[in-house]
Order: sequence, then C-alpha cells, then structure tokens
Amino acid sequence: MDYKYLMYLHLVTVVPCFFIGTMLLLIKKGTYIHINFGRIYMILMVITAVITLFMPAEVGPRFLNHFGYIHSFSFLTIYTVPTAYRAIKKGNVKSHKRKMVLLYFGAILIAGGFTFTPGRYLHQLFFG
Repeated sequence: MDYKYLMYLHLVTVVPCFFIGTMLLLIKKGTYIHINFGRIYMILMVITAVITLFMPAEVGPRFLNHFGYIHSFSFLTIYTVPTAYRAIKKGNVKSHKRKMVLLYFGAILIAGGFTFTPGRYLHQLFFG
C-alpha cells in the first residue's frame, strides 16, 4: 500500500502546529488569541497523531511489524492533549503548561527532528 498520501496529510496537519505552537509559547497566556489558537493546535495535534498511527515505521525496528520508536510520540500526543485540556478546564494552569510544553518539544521538535534522519522522506527531500 502507498502511504504517501498519509504522509502528505500528516505534513499538512503538523506543519501548522509548529508555527501555532511556537506562537502560543511566545504570546501572553489566557488571551482570546491564545485560547482559540490553542484549540486549533490541540485538534490538529490529535489529528496528526492519529494519522501517523496508520503509517508504518520505515526506519529502525518494528513492533507488530508496523510501529516504530517514532510512534511513541503519537501515543504521547493522544494522551497529553486531552489531559492538558482537562487540566486547564479544572484551573490547573501549572499542569496544563507543563503538558503543553512537553507536547511541543517532544512531539514537534524532537519527533520532527527525527524526520530529517537518513532513510526518511524529509531527509531525502532536503538533503538529496
């Protein structure tokens, strides 16, 4: 099966998350903009995480002949987004902030960095 369409859909959902997440880390918290872009960010992050679960690991060892180490970031996202949302709804700003920072650095920066390693599509695209 050709998983290229899933990869493109994943990129369409995750690239905006990089920019929205960066903006959310930099702007004042609790504002109308923060709340609304935060909702968009959370929705896009869950969508992108679910998409990746259907994409088989192409690099490194596989579990169940499908999942690789990189999928741990998908599971991290699927767990973190609802718990961060619940935390802020309960007024636990500290927990919400910690989870959202973990999500950004883990699922966006670290997992995103892994996509540029040899054998992956983005490595091939950018470095030939």
